[in-house]
Amino acid sequence: MSGNLLVLTGAGISADSGVQTFRDANGLWENHRIEEVASLEAFRSCPDLVHNFYNVRRRQLKDSNIKPNAAHLALSELEAAWPGNFHLISQNVDDLHWQAGSKKVLNMHGQLNQVLCEACNQSMFWSNDLSVTSVCKFCGHVGMLRPDIVWFGESPHFLGLIEDLVRAADIFIAVGTSGVVYPAAGFVHLASQALKIEVNLAPTEKSKYFDEVLRGSSTEVLPSLVDRLLNPVTLR
Repeated sequence: MSGNLLVLTGAGISADSGVQTFRDANGLWENHRIEEVASLEAFRSCPDLVHNFYNVRRRQLKDSNIKPNAAHLALSELEAAWPGNFHLISQNVDDLHWQAGSKKVLNMHGQLNQVLCEACNQSMFWSNDLSVTSVCKFCGHVGMLRPDIVWFGESPHFLGLIEDLVRAADIFIAVGTSGVVYPAAGFVHLASQALKIEVNLAPTEKSKYFDEVLRGSSTEVLPSLVDRLLNPVTLR
């Protein structure tokens, strides 16, 4: 089996690695609505609050217990062994796919360990806390760095390229996605010519549009699916 294989991953794939969502049952973070810490308007009005939110999340990635799980490793194996074109699109902002050895990753919502300078528009690696006194490594401006994260109202990174890859897919696999966050939730419709497979713990609003639905955690389901894909069996 070969062809264009495209994998979309969401929060579910990182859950078994211990990555937290930082929202409580009411969708709040320390009594703040997520829009209050994840928008350009919030950053303009309360930069310290926004920096604190992302600093907490960035610190979590340094926890030695946070590491790639069996699902991340299975996708890295799939990329290395797949005879056709392979691309991995992640809605997650952690770096666990990269740690697992994946190379063809497009982080459409950005990455926690990247920051963007609003003065020179350079993106750079950043693993420590960020503040209004942080200095850009490229242009030297102070207080112009923001998390290189796609906030509410902003267009996802690489969106044009991603949509082209989705349209060209022969196999489209969605892993651990909610099916409600757009534009990613619409990819199942855009991949009109592909064999579509969903891997998720529970049904989503988009489950009915997939050709095959596999229930269970990604760490349990994905390794066996990868085995099937890499062996000469018929999936349809």
